[in-house]
Amino acid sequence: MPRFSVIVPAYKVQAYLQESLDSVLTQSYPDLELIAVDDASPDACGAIIDEYATRDPRVTAVHLAQNLGLGPARNAGLARATGDYLVFLDGDDTLAPGALQAVTDRLKATGSPDVLVYDYARAHWSGELVRNRLSHRLSEEGPASFRLADRPALLSLLMVVWNKAYRREYVEREGLSFPPGLYEDTPWTYPALLAAESVAVLDRVCVHYRRRRTGSILTTTTSRHLEIFDQYDRVFAHLAARPELERWRPALHRRMAEHFCAVHAAPGRLPRASRAEFFARASALLRRHRAPGTRSSPPLSLSRTDHVRHTLMRLGTRRTYLLLSWLRRTGLAGGRWAAVLGRGLRESSLRLHYRFQRLLPLRPELAVFSAYWHGGYACNPAAIEATLRELAPRMRTAWICDPAHASTLPRGTSPLRPGSAAYWTALARASYLVSNVNFDRALVKRPGQVLLQTQHGTPLKRVGLDLRDRPAASPTADFAGLLRGADQWDYLLSANRHSTLVWERAVPAGYTTLEYGYPRNDVFHRADHADVLALRERLGVPAGSTVILYAPTHRDYRRSRPEHLDFERVLRDLGPRFTVLARTHLTYADTPPRPDGHPRLIDVSAHPSVEELCLASDALVTDYSSLMFDYAALDRPIVIHADDWEAYEAARGTYFDLRSCPPGAIARTEDELVDIFATGHWRGSRSAQLRAAFRARFCTHDDGNAAERVVRRVFLGESDPGPAVVPLRSRRPAPPATTPTPTPTLVPEPSRLWP
Repeated sequence: MPRFSVIVPAYKVQAYLQESLDSVLTQSYPDLELIAVDDASPDACGAIIDEYATRDPRVTAVHLAQNLGLGPARNAGLARATGDYLVFLDGDDTLAPGALQAVTDRLKATGSPDVLVYDYARAHWSGELVRNRLSHRLSEEGPASFRLADRPALLSLLMVVWNKAYRREYVEREGLSFPPGLYEDTPWTYPALLAAESVAVLDRVCVHYRRRRTGSILTTTTSRHLEIFDQYDRVFAHLAARPELERWRPALHRRMAEHFCAVHAAPGRLPRASRAEFFARASALLRRHRAPGTRSSPPLSLSRTDHVRHTLMRLGTRRTYLLLSWLRRTGLAGGRWAAVLGRGLRESSLRLHYRFQRLLPLRPELAVFSAYWHGGYACNPAAIEATLRELAPRMRTAWICDPAHASTLPRGTSPLRPGSAAYWTALARASYLVSNVNFDRALVKRPGQVLLQTQHGTPLKRVGLDLRDRPAASPTADFAGLLRGADQWDYLLSANRHSTLVWERAVPAGYTTLEYGYPRNDVFHRADHADVLALRERLGVPAGSTVILYAPTHRDYRRSRPEHLDFERVLRDLGPRFTVLARTHLTYADTPPRPDGHPRLIDVSAHPSVEELCLASDALVTDYSSLMFDYAALDRPIVIHADDWEAYEAARGTYFDLRSCPPGAIARTEDELVDIFATGHWRGSRSAQLRAAFRARFCTHDDGNAAERVVRRVFLGESDPGPAVVPLRSRRPAPPATTPTPTPTLVPEPSRLWP
């Protein structure tokens, strides 16, 4: 029998669940069982739980047939618990390191109490970790264990299930279980504390309570918040059935009033149409469960203002209650209105034009596209735009680009100059907005507009909020602005499961993730051998040459463009059969071009399509660029040149150690890179095995049909868009020019989860 049964329910927390489970399984006190309950979650929670159950015998996976809610999911875990003590942890929260060792030590020191209360810290999405402000109530001075009557101030703590450990025999004897509905902690925690023969405290943070920016009940606007009334009815029904507990009625009544006022005041929690009903039902419940003869003066634990608010809510005087609340906010509100007015006076005529255009109807057949900060027709938006014109010819498309890049646009789309009147008109009237970066910060997304964020690469390096502690990578990062932009996204395009988990955590917002693959890679499965030869001829590649595409990423720890290779020396050592296509990262576009003094060194930094460069090459040499994930879809050799891994990791940070699961051979020096190509190791069997595993992990959806899936879902409204994903072993990407069509490598289908 284990010491602890840790019960973790999971529903739509795939971006956080692995961290939560790891926080349990890596505890220094290992005597535990982990019961993870998949509450019929529509995301990858079930697969994650199964993977952990396969790896660790302490994990029990429970899958519910339908979504029942947090309470019933915990009950399902309770039914399988065998530990001495029960510990509850939500699927997006974590146990602090060493928490279970501290808990078991305290349990021994306090004589195995019925309930042990410990502390928590709020882990805000901004990265701030703030300890519970009432932690002083958990002082360990005094008796080791006690009854609640000896320390009634514990009722002022957050009444949740996950900041306590419960003796399982006590829970079974009392018949404690969770009801359905929201606020299900309330009718569990109050009875558990009130009936306990012995309670103890631990003055230590044992749980990091994640305050998610979106997706949690605290950030969800729904009429289901009215379910709080049923939960408090259950609490007072418990009191009525246990006369010896009746003396707790005044204290619970005050806590109920505090809770009702907090929910009513929380911004964005109650729908406007439900606020009056909430107030009326709260008033009725406060009157019904009030203890006879309760004094009208405020208790010492309440300020006079809070006591007045509780009284007004109980009496049902909503207008007076709202007036009091408004008076408390008047100062701040006045300042905000003044700021808005000031900004309005400073706006230019173009912004006035934009505001006027927003009053006009949307154009349902207009879609506006942009890529790489208005750099031209490229990447995922370009592939989607072309497919949209093919599948929905009625649609009109416009492309935002600087005049210097207008020549890259196809004839079927109209150019929009950034900042022009036509630009603002299009942003105001288009029904669809598509980009792989961000639109103008002044964009006001209108009801009915659909914004698709395609991104432009699978993240190896850290992104979004994960750069908060990386000042070298983000010295002027505006994280608030990043999140304001993300709040406007309706859809986020993801290439693979790894990307989905990273983006949901690093840029949390209310978008829907479309894990469809990258449309820009569709061309890899549409082109043929003749297309590859034609591309090489246009680039000036000598006939019969083996072409290496060299495409490093930028370095956050330096401003000037780094030169990692001596091309003269590399080409001399490799011999005349090799040609290098060198592509500088977009970040260094304004630096002087590389000297073009070698006949087999072609600078392709200005070439508009990196996908064409991939098709024209025989192998890719890169460092930490996301291009490797796209190139893997071609099933051509990849060589990693990681000569500064430690510096790059220290400055930018990565999501996994590329050296432990590379897509091919790794060179740490220039000499090793030359040797890899000179010996043929770059396309040997070991390199092919590494590439196959890498493809199975990151190229699950890149089958040539990603753009069609996106268009059918976003523009045509198909809920389950086809075509179905082609299995990895059945794909036939375009063959390279200098080798015969390779026999497809037989690899296992990718698992549903990778570490």
